[in-house]
Amino acid sequence: MTTSFTSQSTSTVEIKPSYNIPVVLVIVAIPLLIVQVWVGGAIALFGLFLMFQALTLRLQFTATDLDIKRKEKLIRRFPYQEWQNWRIFWNPVPILFYFKEVKSIHFLPILFDPNTLKTCLEERCPRI
Repeated sequence: MTTSFTSQSTSTVEIKPSYNIPVVLVIVAIPLLIVQVWVGGAIALFGLFLMFQALTLRLQFTATDLDIKRKEKLIRRFPYQEWQNWRIFWNPVPILFYFKEVKSIHFLPILFDPNTLKTCLEERCPRI
């Protein structure tokens, strides 16, 4: 599947963080700590790691690129013209954002508002 990229918006949109996945992981880890300490601890640590990422990372949709920033520092830029496909997995509760570029594939946990993410993707990178 190939994607046609027509940016209809020139404004930059920064997506608000979503703490749903990290909070659920930490909550699930609490009873697991009683049953299986190592498993519960690993899940809790992963949830706390994702919480830190949600607090510090920012996704910005510009007219030509998806930018990932930590505070104000640009970490990575993904030009839409190199995208071939994208998808948000599990619509009832979005948990994973996938996109494929010409040379690589990327998976990101949904640590951002999924509705705004989907709207920006459909506007800037409509799927055929």
